[in-house]
Amino acid sequence: MLYYIFELLAQSNFPGARLMSYITFRSGAAFVLSLIIALIIGRRIIDMLQKRQVGEIIRNLDLEGQMSKKGTPTMGGIIIIISILLPCILVGDLSNVYMLLMITATIWMGIIGFLDDYLKTARKNKDGLNGRFKIVGQVGLGLIVGLTMYFSPDIVIRENVEVRSADSNEVVEVIYESEDIKVPETTIPFVKNNNFNYMWLTEWMGDYAETGSWILFIIVVIFVVTATSNGANLTDGLDGLATGTSAIIGVALAIMAYLGGNVIYSSYLNIMYIPQSSELVVYMAAFIGALIGFLWYNAYPAQVFMGDTGSLTLGGIIAVFAILIHKELLIPLLCAIFFVEDLSVIIQVAYFRYTTKKYGVGRRVFKMSPLHHHFQKPGNGTIDALIQHPKIPIPESKIVTRFWIIGILLAAMTFVTLKIR
Repeated sequence: MLYYIFELLAQSNFPGARLMSYITFRSGAAFVLSLIIALIIGRRIIDMLQKRQVGEIIRNLDLEGQMSKKGTPTMGGIIIIISILLPCILVGDLSNVYMLLMITATIWMGIIGFLDDYLKTARKNKDGLNGRFKIVGQVGLGLIVGLTMYFSPDIVIRENVEVRSADSNEVVEVIYESEDIKVPETTIPFVKNNNFNYMWLTEWMGDYAETGSWILFIIVVIFVVTATSNGANLTDGLDGLATGTSAIIGVALAIMAYLGGNVIYSSYLNIMYIPQSSELVVYMAAFIGALIGFLWYNAYPAQVFMGDTGSLTLGGIIAVFAILIHKELLIPLLCAIFFVEDLSVIIQVAYFRYTTKKYGVGRRVFKMSPLHHHFQKPGNGTIDALIQHPKIPIPESKIVTRFWIIGILLAAMTFVTLKIR
C-alpha cells in the first residue's frame, strides 16, 4: 500500500519518495513495523485469549516447572502472523510473485495451525486436527509452491559461469548467462560447481527428462515443506525455543536472499542469480521482527505460547522461503535443530516398538522425546533409556539458550559451505 503511494509520489519528484525503491530501506521499515506491531497487539491478544480461556492443555510429564504453565494462553501464533502480514502489505511489492507466494504460505499454514489449536482448546479435543488433514494441508502447500514455480514466467534464474585462466585453470571471473532460464535447479554445498539440476537425475527418461525433473522437484518441495513444518512444530516445547531458533534461521535466509537477488554479490559467491527475488528480503525482515516482538512475551517464563498456529506456520514459511531462493538442500544443515527433533521422535517410537515386539517390554533411546525434553530428565537410571547423559536435569532457560547458540553455529556453517568447495 505505502509502496505504491510512494511510487506515485516518486513520479512527481516528491522529496524522499524514492527511498521506497530501495530493498534495504523497505526491509528496515518492515522489520521495525513488525516488531512494533507485535509488541502493541501482543498484550491485547494475550488478554483476549485469557478472557476466552484459551489455555494450553498440559500433560503431567514430571518435568520441572511444567505444571506451572497450565492455563497459559496458546494460539499466540496469531500475533506472529498479523505482525508479518501487515508490514508486507504496507511496504511490500504485492505484484511480486515471490512476495505473493510467501503471503499465501503464511495464511495457508496459519489456517491449518489455527484449526488444530481451536479443536484442542475450544472443542477440548486433546489430539486436535487429525494428522492426515495436517499432511494434506502441507502437501497442498508444496503443490501450490512447486506448480507456481513451474508455470510462472516470473520465476527464473540466471546461471553463473566460471571463466578460468588458460594457464593455471583458476577461476578469474564469474559471469552470468545473457538470458533467464526456467529450470529446477538448486544450490548444493562442498562442490566446485554448486548448481545442481534435478534433470541430471531424470536424463534416463529421454524426451520426458524435463517433465520428470519438475515432477521430482515438486516431490522434493512437498517433502521439505512437510518435514520442516513438523520439525518446527516439535521444537515448540520450551519457552522461546522455536521462536529464537526460527529467528536465527530467518536472519540466515534473509542474507541468502539478498545475496542471491544481487548480481554483484551472487558473482562474488559464485552462486546463481535469481531476478526479482530480493523482494523476499522485505518479507523475511518482517518475519524476523515479528518473532523478536513475540519473544518479548514468549521468553521464559512465557506469557503466551505460539501453539500450532505459530509453529506449523514458522516451519512452512522457512521451507517455502528456502525453496524460492533455491537453497532447499541447505535446509538439513541450517534447520538441523528441527530435523534432530524430528529424528528423536522417530527413533524413540521405532526403537520402543521394536523392543516391545522382540522382548515384550518397550525400551527407549532417549529419556524423553522430542530431544529438548531429554535434557530435562535426570540420568540416574530411574528411566530405562540407552542414553542417560546428562545425569542432572538442565534448567529450561539454559537448554533454550544452548539451542540458540547451536542454531547460530549452524547458520554460520551454512554460509561457510557456499565458499568451501
